[in-house]
Amino acid sequence: MATWGVSGALLLGCGATWYAYRSLTHGLTTSDALDAVRGKAPRHLDNSVNLLLIGLDSRKDMNGNDLPRQFVQTELHAGSSDIGYYNTNTLILMHIPAGGGKVQAFSIPRDDYAQTLNGDGSVQGHYKIKEAYANAYTTAHDKYAAQGVKGADLEARSREAGREATLATVQQFTGVPIDHFAEVNLLGFYDIAKVLQPITVCLKHPVKDRYSGADFAAGVQQLNARQALAFVRQRHGLDAGDLDRTRRQQAFISTVTHQLKTAGVWGSPSKLQGLFDVVKKDVVLDSSWNVLDFAQQAPDLTGGNVVFHTLPIEGFGIRNREDVNLVDPEKIKSIVRQAFGAAGSASPSAGTTAVSSATVDVINGNGARGAASDALSSLVKLGYAAGATGNTATQSATTVRYGAGAQQAAQQIAGRLHAGTAAPGPAVPAGHVVVTLGADYTHPDAPAPSATASPSSGAPAADSGPAVKAGGVPCVD
Repeated sequence: MATWGVSGALLLGCGATWYAYRSLTHGLTTSDALDAVRGKAPRHLDNSVNLLLIGLDSRKDMNGNDLPRQFVQTELHAGSSDIGYYNTNTLILMHIPAGGGKVQAFSIPRDDYAQTLNGDGSVQGHYKIKEAYANAYTTAHDKYAAQGVKGADLEARSREAGREATLATVQQFTGVPIDHFAEVNLLGFYDIAKVLQPITVCLKHPVKDRYSGADFAAGVQQLNARQALAFVRQRHGLDAGDLDRTRRQQAFISTVTHQLKTAGVWGSPSKLQGLFDVVKKDVVLDSSWNVLDFAQQAPDLTGGNVVFHTLPIEGFGIRNREDVNLVDPEKIKSIVRQAFGAAGSASPSAGTTAVSSATVDVINGNGARGAASDALSSLVKLGYAAGATGNTATQSATTVRYGAGAQQAAQQIAGRLHAGTAAPGPAVPAGHVVVTLGADYTHPDAPAPSATASPSSGAPAADSGPAVKAGGVPCVD
């Protein structure tokens, strides 16, 4: 009888938990995108959790319909859906240690110039990291539309490809695995802010910006939803531009988590239900994320237990006729792995060690004496077989062409040499990769190009700025 009573209580408890979980997540959009990239990054050495927060700069709803124009202009103070498209303007990677402890979080500046991937690991090319989602979305949208897929199904499949690409790209960029992710668009942010308003923020200086609609005094103040969106979107008029906007976003997350804790939301299923009922139409969570478990852990993310950093840049430059942040990929991986305690789990990344056999031929179209031999020598050290070297007329850009069976090696080599997207070469022998060096070629063992800050940016090169500590209302620029 006693045993039955204990068992019954356990069953009732499990049933109540299941019911609460089902009630909480009913109607929530979930994603299986992690399944496509799981296992393609170094494994954890413990039970820690890496969480990626994705802020999508889209002016569309979940079905791909444009948000009402008047609403976008007056409340979101944003332009048409063509402006933001499907770029990820916010990428924040958080590391929650096993058994508790200080949470480390890194914001990835949206204009970091990096090798972007699709969910299957194939290389898109070198773009701003925010464009990985948009590039994959566009490719998938065109493919599925040609197959006759329409409406909400077309939008859902295309966005899933975007999520897979973002997850794959961030895993490669940082060198650590992603266990869970959450995605929210502009409307979702607005809806969350509307539930929580007024939201307390603190500014070191007064600001006014017609682009975002920001118009705030210095000091502590309370914002409504429209003002909160302007607070996190402003970049014009700030000394460090996008980097200062990144710290605004970090401060906002700190404020919101502190506010939710103070209001007792994390510990109250009914209050949590009320919040989710409002925002679930705009938020996407990975399908393996147990929201109730996270709600129990969430209070640990307040009280000063989270430190937000911004990944450093090496300077500014122009790539693909766009202003970009220049970064050192290996430095980025080293910083993140060290902070996340993942140095022991590091495995060779696609940019450092050969993962697919191929014979490499290098042709010098760079003009520098001995460039082909130097490039081939560095690639042989990675495990590729040495082919022939030669010379050709000087060309502007480095290209990578491959023969049958060498696509994976070619994609990896293109990433190593910052050479854009590898392409098939009809005249290239099977198992071979032909690299033609251009004027843009730099030795693959050299660090990423650096540059001084442009006069308009006001941001010093390689400066990630001060960390933002959670646990209250941080004061930021």
